[in-house]
Amino acid sequence: MERSEVMMVMATVAFSVVVIVPQADATRFTVGGNKGWTSNVNYTIWAQDKHFYNGDWLFFVYDRNQVDVLEVNKIDYESCNSHHPLYNWTTGAGRDVVQLNVTRQYYFISGKGFCYGGMKLAVRVENPPPPPTSSPSNQKSGSPSSIYRGQIVLPAIFAIGMLWDAFVCV
Repeated sequence: MERSEVMMVMATVAFSVVVIVPQADATRFTVGGNKGWTSNVNYTIWAQDKHFYNGDWLFFVYDRNQVDVLEVNKIDYESCNSHHPLYNWTTGAGRDVVQLNVTRQYYFISGKGFCYGGMKLAVRVENPPPPPTSSPSNQKSGSPSSIYRGQIVLPAIFAIGMLWDAFVCV
């Protein structure tokens, strides 16, 4: 590679580190925790202490030969009606991922009679809360905030080091 091509690659990587990395904040929830999507789990209790935000993911892990993952409306959720799902998330692998990309209530059930045994999940998806703002009275004078340090200073130092390496060491 020519020196200008190396510099272009380094500048692209540095830009990516500064701009893209701080935005990776979506959460992937494994439905049911280590038990997965199965019978004899109370999914209402599992979900009650979690906050689901726009952009998060639900990861359903289950026995593909036994159960499925169906998204339904509220009436079908309450009556365990799996005849007319809004969407069938079952891919056949037993490892299905649902992106929660709309702020609304989601309803999931398992058909084949398993819903009656408790295999149903309702989650409310909200917009993420705004980033916390710190008041000047809570900060020690002269100390940078953790947001400033983590999202700007460290990636900038990394980018400067990469550019220094490209100019001086090549």
